[in-house]
Amino acid sequence: MSNIAAEIARTTIGKAGKIALPMAEFASKELEREHIKQRLAGAFRIFGHLGYDEGVAGHISARDPERSDHFWVNPVARHFSLITASDLVLVNHQGQVVEGDNLVNTAAFAIHSRLHAARPDVNAVAHAHSPHGRAFSALAKPLAPISQDACMFYENHALYRNFNGVVDDPNEGDEIARALGQMPAVILQNHGLLTIGANVDIACGLFMAMESACRSQLLADAAGTAIEIDHATAVKTREYNGTELVKWANFQPMYQLMVALDDSFLR
Repeated sequence: MSNIAAEIARTTIGKAGKIALPMAEFASKELEREHIKQRLAGAFRIFGHLGYDEGVAGHISARDPERSDHFWVNPVARHFSLITASDLVLVNHQGQVVEGDNLVNTAAFAIHSRLHAARPDVNAVAHAHSPHGRAFSALAKPLAPISQDACMFYENHALYRNFNGVVDDPNEGDEIARALGQMPAVILQNHGLLTIGANVDIACGLFMAMESACRSQLLADAAGTAIEIDHATAVKTREYNGTELVKWANFQPMYQLMVALDDSFLR
């Protein structure tokens, strides 16, 4: 039994439903690319729906399935809620636009190109100036295990403490990659959140969970002194709800909602 199949068996009951599981195989690279671009466009619709957009800030990237040193990313100055699969821009690690007629945020290249280069296992990177993640990043501290959901991040995210202004230099992208290490997420001090994954669903499902954890901790800290979950229980909980399957599954309901509300992003 595969790791994913074993995880499904461990965390669900009943017969397998109609939900599409993260095991898809494609008849061609073209079909795989179309799927990736649709998931990426859907992720932007989700981020827009949740209020993660902030002017020209924020970007999500997905590695091209055929050209591993190229990634698809959003065009600059287009609202997340309007992005379609055909709007996406293909950029290589040298900063050249290979496909697409739109401009790309310099910070998107500086950050995403270096993370994709440093982590061959990473096929998607999500970064946004989401309200609670941005506020929490100013505290320069990691998330605490104050809830079942927050345990997903217990000893499982990094903190990048250097804020040098807008990231317009790939060298700082290298520094962020080093701070991230082998972690799945990093808090960028005075900046916001960044998450990675083997695909768009995982990276963005994790981002949504992290933004929610930041919101919960800000609320708890404002109300008083939160009781933290003990180390052993936090680790046990993380091993249950911090899996790739859970991150992937966290994305699915919102993607389904975007399709139901307006599936124009698929084109």
